Amino acid sequence: MDDLKQYSEKPIEADEKNFKVSVVESSFKQPILVDFWAEWCSPCLVIAPRLMEVVTEYQGKVLLAKVEVDDNMRLAGKYKIRGFPSILFFYHGQEVSRFSGAIPKIKIRKFIDDCYQKIK
Repeated sequence: MDDLKQYSEKPIEADEKNFKVSVVESSFKQPILVDFWAEWCSPCLVIAPRLMEVVTEYQGKVLLAKVEVDDNMRLAGKYKIRGFPSILFFYHGQEVSRFSGAIPKIKIRKFIDDCYQKIK
């Protein structure tokens, strides 16, 4: 249980200033899910705990970063974020895949597993 606890840390709080280091460069060490979300977005609030639970299950094999879009509009624009939430999977500095909306945990797991297949 102690091992699981160490992977249930808070998500990385990414923004325009630290995104390059905290997400792009860090994704060379391990994959990172980036949750582009907004406080006023109900589906964003629904998926947030699901994402954290699933990432915790992967025990450090994937990290979670969160980007609040209202405070980081240029960053959202750079990645052509059109709907919220938008979840991007980064590996080796590149976006591998993405999805939008509040999907169930089983589909989040499938998304991560499919991304792992792409990066093998």
